[in-house]
Amino acid sequence: MVDKGSLRSNRRSNSASKDKDTKDTKETSRKVATSTGKATRSSSKRSKKAEEGGSQEAESVENGAEDVEMKDDPQVPLPERKDNEGDVLMDVGEKPARGEGEEKELTEDPVVTVLNEIKQNFGLLERGVVNFDPRFSLRVLRSVPSMRRKLTADILSKVISETYPLDHPSARALLPLLSGMDAEVSSEGSSVINGNILPEIDVYINFLVQVFLLDQKLIEAGAKLSMELVKKIHAHNRRTLDSLAAKVYFYYFRFHELIGTNALLEIRPQLFASLRTATLRKDIETHATIITLLLRNYLATSHFTQADLLVSRTKFPDSAANNLIARYQYYRGKIRAIQLDYSAAHDELNGATRKAPQVPAAAGFIQAANKLKIIVELLMGDIPDRGMFRQPMLEKPLRPYFDLVHAVRVGELNAFFDVLTKHEEAYKKDGTYTLIMRLRQNVIKTGIRTMSLTYSRISLKEICIRLHLDSEESAEYIVAKAIRDGVIEATVNHEKGYMQSKEQLDIYATQEPQQAFHERIMACMGLHNESVKAMRFPMNQHRLELKNAQEARERERELAKEIQEGDIDEDDAGGDFEGM
Repeated sequence: MVDKGSLRSNRRSNSASKDKDTKDTKETSRKVATSTGKATRSSSKRSKKAEEGGSQEAESVENGAEDVEMKDDPQVPLPERKDNEGDVLMDVGEKPARGEGEEKELTEDPVVTVLNEIKQNFGLLERGVVNFDPRFSLRVLRSVPSMRRKLTADILSKVISETYPLDHPSARALLPLLSGMDAEVSSEGSSVINGNILPEIDVYINFLVQVFLLDQKLIEAGAKLSMELVKKIHAHNRRTLDSLAAKVYFYYFRFHELIGTNALLEIRPQLFASLRTATLRKDIETHATIITLLLRNYLATSHFTQADLLVSRTKFPDSAANNLIARYQYYRGKIRAIQLDYSAAHDELNGATRKAPQVPAAAGFIQAANKLKIIVELLMGDIPDRGMFRQPMLEKPLRPYFDLVHAVRVGELNAFFDVLTKHEEAYKKDGTYTLIMRLRQNVIKTGIRTMSLTYSRISLKEICIRLHLDSEESAEYIVAKAIRDGVIEATVNHEKGYMQSKEQLDIYATQEPQQAFHERIMACMGLHNESVKAMRFPMNQHRLELKNAQEARERERELAKEIQEGDIDEDDAGGDFEGM
């Protein structure tokens, strides 16, 4: 007999399980529908974005913009054109702006580039004249080294024909030097103001031709042109011409230096006349340049006494450029070295090497200054720093001087004369052979100093043998001179014939450290003063401020007078005169 209660419970459980299965089926169908709807919406959004992106890219390509970064989207493929092999065809009908600029740079004519640069320099010279500012001339001169390698006769002929009228004296003088052909006349251009050509532009064109003739080794033609150009500059008293005039005088001297010694003697009167004119006009650049050229002229002809008189009777401008100061100090150092004033020569050469531009273009000057400085240090009894010979710019040129320093440091006369014979041609070419011949006494002094430090007592005969001297009397004389000059601390016993060295004192008990510190402090103070002097300020700025202040005060007086007379009200005046 079946229990009715158990049947009822089984029915309830079956109905509950059916309800549960029905609910699970509904929830599953609801989730599937939801996910399907989301996928549909997301796909529609992506298709819209792809369409918008495609339209934007199409617009950008049509407008000639840069390449657009493409993104992979498998649902919206981009339209592509392909050839028979399957490669994508590129649209070459329109090129991006960057490609056009690069092609223009590659195909641009270098002649046109140089012509444009020269015309831009004409504009700078005009601005310098209008603003009375010589710094624009300096900017023009800074562009000459890079332009110099690109100059040709055709370029200069075009510049002259486009700048000068046909009957201009400069055009008639310059065109035959370049090509000899007739030039086309073109009065248009920024260089013509009120029908006249600025003297600055005229001198600049002549200067470019002057440099071109020097590069082409046309020395005679360049010297003739330089003489005419110097006369032209001498006739103008314009401060905006100072920088150009200094360069013209430099190449004027260079042409005659290449011709020979007689030409150097011929141009001295002109250089002195130009120096007098530059001094009266307060032309600092030309003044400093001509002084250095005159010193170079005297040293080239071995007129050292006249060079010393020029230094003593002229004052070199303190505000000159560093390269001119370096040259001036180098020439003064050479004069002092020849006059046996080695301390003053060493100071001048130190200043020259410090002020010289540390660039490859100034390598020749740096090498010459260091060569002379090494000889002067050896003549003073010092040994140059070894690090100087390891510099890449100086290592190879200073090799003969390194061997010389080694021979002097050892103190052997035989080694010294061997080095002198080996590098005789190099020393004569550098102009230091005469000074090197003076080092024989220094080699002997170095040997004596080494022996005084090594031996407390040594006979004069032994000194004579070691130094290869002629006799004991010569050895005694040399030792006595070394003691008098302070090279060694010793005494000579004439009766017994020996040298007795004294005990070495503590160097810090002497004045040598104080002198070394004093020299360093003076060098630092000199560097500070030179840095302050080298600072540039706008010319006549204080005058402009005073002029503006004076004009403002005059306007205030006129306005106050009109208010007092009743011609104008305070409200019309802006209310700036309250209480009047």
